[in-house]
Amino acid sequence: AHARRLKLLQNEISDMDGEAVLLEAVGLDRAQELKVIARFSAERDEAYREFISRCDDFEGEIAKERGIGKFTYAEVEENEEDLTKLRAWLDKIVRLDFYGASLRSEAEERFARCAALLDDYAHDAFEAQDENRPSTESLP
Repeated sequence: AHARRLKLLQNEISDMDGEAVLLEAVGLDRAQELKVIARFSAERDEAYREFISRCDDFEGEIAKERGIGKFTYAEVEENEEDLTKLRAWLDKIVRLDFYGASLRSEAEERFARCAALLDDYAHDAFEAQDENRPSTESLP
């Protein structure tokens, strides 16, 4: 899958009158290969750490809105946009996680938790909006 994406990227570069060369690298021994894998994994784990921190921020924002009783459609929409950005960011990190960095599963679990929190918040916001609508029972 990565080779195919690299070939597509190479073609795009060529289409823009650029030049690209694809090479395959092999470590001189297993120890060298393990160093490369460790470096890739460490870089992905750093990206996952930052992602998890943003999940903390997202969860804090939902908690803040709940705490002040702010259940509006606009707030739900804003949080949905933030969740969409988190999903796109996580997808980018995962695409570069060739070796299965140790924090990947935690990041995926945290995203799922953010999505569930937003679902619960949206449900409560829609109920709050319905409760604030005038009743049609008393209308002629």
